[in-house]
Amino acid sequence: MLRDIRQQEERQDMKSIVLGILAHVDAGKTTLSEALLYLAGSIRKMGRVDNRDAFLDTYALERARGITIFSKQAALTWEGMPMTLLDTPGHVDFSAEMERTLQVLDYAVLVISGADGVQSHTITLWRLLAKYRIPVFLFVNKMDQPGTDREQRMRELQKRLDDGCADFAGAGTEEFTEHAAMCDEKLLERYLETGDVDDDEIRRLIKERRLFPCFFGSALKLTGVEELLGGIRKWALAPEYPQEFEAKVYKISRDDQGNRLTYLKITGGSLKVKGIISGGNTEKPSETWQEKVNQIRVYSGDRYETVAEAEAGTICAVSGLTRTYPGQGLGAGQDSMVPVLEPVLNYQVKLPEGCDGAVMLPKFRQLEEEDPLLRVVWNEELKEISMQLMGEVQIEVLKSLIEERFGIQVEFGTGNIVYKETIAGAVEGVGHFEPLRHYAEVHLLMEPGERGSGLQFETRCSEDDLDRNWQRLVLTHLEEKVHRGCGLHTGNRGRYCGDQQAPQGVLYHVYCL
Repeated sequence: MLRDIRQQEERQDMKSIVLGILAHVDAGKTTLSEALLYLAGSIRKMGRVDNRDAFLDTYALERARGITIFSKQAALTWEGMPMTLLDTPGHVDFSAEMERTLQVLDYAVLVISGADGVQSHTITLWRLLAKYRIPVFLFVNKMDQPGTDREQRMRELQKRLDDGCADFAGAGTEEFTEHAAMCDEKLLERYLETGDVDDDEIRRLIKERRLFPCFFGSALKLTGVEELLGGIRKWALAPEYPQEFEAKVYKISRDDQGNRLTYLKITGGSLKVKGIISGGNTEKPSETWQEKVNQIRVYSGDRYETVAEAEAGTICAVSGLTRTYPGQGLGAGQDSMVPVLEPVLNYQVKLPEGCDGAVMLPKFRQLEEEDPLLRVVWNEELKEISMQLMGEVQIEVLKSLIEERFGIQVEFGTGNIVYKETIAGAVEGVGHFEPLRHYAEVHLLMEPGERGSGLQFETRCSEDDLDRNWQRLVLTHLEEKVHRGCGLHTGNRGRYCGDQQAPQGVLYHVYCL
């Protein structure tokens, strides 16, 4: 009895983990999410994609098309371990929604179709998980379908993903223990001496991405799902958080009333309603800002509850912040790395007659703010708007969002591939300027730089010919200009204001004035 009470107390004190669900489209990711929530008692009935009643597919177009478009969160508890579940899109057109979610995950569940095996987008997901250093549990779904072979799929996972993939149905056996020990040289030496590997070492190997637990089953028929939950409960390690406040922003959205919501994970300390959050460039006081938190929402599907304080480990949506962006670190937190995925197609936006592009531009910027992989480009000469995005399905979603939010129907022109280009050789340009009864002649030399070096600016003009302040002014204006084709890196949120980042750098020289 005393032991049971002690175990219950330990479970109540257990810290939560944030668990992401990722998959190639049609692998059964949403069905698995429904099964996890159902078995944990978070929902009373399993929804189905084909019945258009999945708990986490809350947007009308998601249910109509049977795909996940926006990441959603839900809470569940299994054997005393609280988890926040983040369901991400599987369709490649919405990969940005998936990638930005990776920033806040403690662990991920990668769903693989037992019928189709490892697919192209599965490899992309695996590489992204490696880049973000996220420990992974694998669930091979649809094993009830004819022709599926467990051993064959296990060999495929080890060959195409990582040889650290292991079937955890055999956990505790000699074969399993030997396989786990071979993932770490020092652990292998101890295993050869003792013949055993303890559970803490297994947890460490999983956390360090040396060992990848694999489970098999059918989410639709609820087979293997309890084993997956039990495996996560047993082998996942809850993170330790610092006392100082910090948070990571991973998503910007708006509710039905148009309120701007900042989705973030508290990664240290806590956040209280009416608390002040600071941001901006600390080295430049003029660029710093402070804003007050009006409301803290903890979502589960399309429902939420408001809380007065969010502790470390909490995924929540905050209102009242207007200066945040995906990937931003708040408090003591650091900004995330620049996203790997980039839009590949460019489309002209055809507005209805009488609709002013300059008026619609700031509204479209809201959509760009919410989707890091959507880029809105304004052509000042033509007064036209174009959008860089991933594909046809994203276009359909954008049309629906624009009509729903702004009340206009738009069309998109023929798509063009977004490509990268740079100069191949040195070129010199001369410009003569006469502003405000002054005149200046600028000689500009452009040369190819080292690949990946971006745009670099320097001056070869003597201060005897022109004061340093004036030289700096010229260089500043060069850096501010949008350089088409080359893609000037602005340093703003890791985004590029030109067409694309140049694969090869460009070196600008102002050498004579």
